[in-house]
Amino acid sequence: MLRIGATQRYHDPLRAGINDVQELSKTHEAIAKAKTEIQHRILTHYLPLYFPEIERFRGNSRSDWFFAFLDAFPTPASIMALSKEAFIEAAWDVVGRKVSKERLLADIYETARTSIGLPLPIDAPAIRMFQMVIAEARSLIRQRNEIEDMADAMLRDSADYKALRKVPGIGPVIALTILAEGGDLRRFRHHRQFLKFCGLDLSTQQSGQHRGQTRLSKFGNARLRRTLWIAGQVAIRQRENGFRHKFERYIAKDRDNPDLRRKALTAITAKMARVVHAIIKSGSDYRPFVEGRVPGGRISFCGAVRAPKG
Repeated sequence: MLRIGATQRYHDPLRAGINDVQELSKTHEAIAKAKTEIQHRILTHYLPLYFPEIERFRGNSRSDWFFAFLDAFPTPASIMALSKEAFIEAAWDVVGRKVSKERLLADIYETARTSIGLPLPIDAPAIRMFQMVIAEARSLIRQRNEIEDMADAMLRDSADYKALRKVPGIGPVIALTILAEGGDLRRFRHHRQFLKFCGLDLSTQQSGQHRGQTRLSKFGNARLRRTLWIAGQVAIRQRENGFRHKFERYIAKDRDNPDLRRKALTAITAKMARVVHAIIKSGSDYRPFVEGRVPGGRISFCGAVRAPKG
């Protein structure tokens, strides 16, 4: 293997200075998965039994106010024990900063009046179990927010982190994951090496006379590949950027073709990987652009992200 050059370099996290970043990223993922699991348990088991109509007020899954409200008022009976005015006053600070807060609380009160949830008293053991699960969900949300604040404080002075945050679709958590899983992307001399590291390169399975279809190898870092996929999904939902333009051009022939859309999303993921590698390797900020033919050929990735001189 040494003679033919079939070797692989080991990237030591301690020597590279990313061990703490990796621990933050992996712990954040574990807590996020636990939060998602317990949130699904609440939505599919507890709410259908005790307060099914409240789910339509849930809103953003990252916010804590919904679980705080359920902790204070887990059943319709706990709401109807108060008058409408007393309920609005008691829940005013629980729901956080909301537009038309009084109308929202009045709507919740009227919903509780006609709820079909099980008529259990507030001190029933089953309701106590419900509140324990809600408390666990809120604890996981606090831990997740604490890790995100710690990561932002650790990386806010990092040039790579700030450059990644300027790319469409990349937020604090995705930037943290890219730096944790990819390390110093400058060690990849060409973006094809980074694509192979992510498992976004093409490969063909062969055995004897049989030659399979050419498809993504998926032999690389699965977590980094998934993160870039999510970043691409977010980017194409924004209004104007090169990722959305590429996606729209890809599916223009048949917008309802699911196979074409899947291929388009894969192409966007690969583009995201190339752009991430280019901005870090060149040390330049991302500048929005629309891909197209230019005199002398296509715009290169490094040229597309290179900051103007002066």
